[in-house]
Amino acid sequence: MSPNVVITVQATVHAPVERVWKCWTNPAAIVQWNHASEDWHSTKAENDLRPGGRFSCRMEAKDGSMGFDFSCIYDAIVAQERIHYTLDDGRKVQIEFTAAKEHTVVVESFEAENTNPIELQRDGWQAILDNFKKFAEMDK
Repeated sequence: MSPNVVITVQATVHAPVERVWKCWTNPAAIVQWNHASEDWHSTKAENDLRPGGRFSCRMEAKDGSMGFDFSCIYDAIVAQERIHYTLDDGRKVQIEFTAAKEHTVVVESFEAENTNPIELQRDGWQAILDNFKKFAEMDK
């Protein structure tokens, strides 16, 4: 599989872009939604949201059987519009936030890795984005 394969996932979040951006970038919020299934969770998140800044989070199975660190360096940020970053393994990720009257469309494109099948990667990232959507739409 080529490292240049780009996978795209998206969700329409029924919340204003200001709320969507805050939920996406605030470490206290990130740990609430950043998991692909209910048997996983993020135990911590740190976010230095600026070009050259670092994002990191710890994702673990709730039963403690496995876990991994997910981290990157930010390449470009336009508040409430886009985030571009490079994962520690060199793959690029782009996230676009498109505001409309009653919702925000979040489109996330990432370079595939060579270990897992494309479908598994797409499904995992889409599941996390779907959890984000649920969290961002909750009344707070």
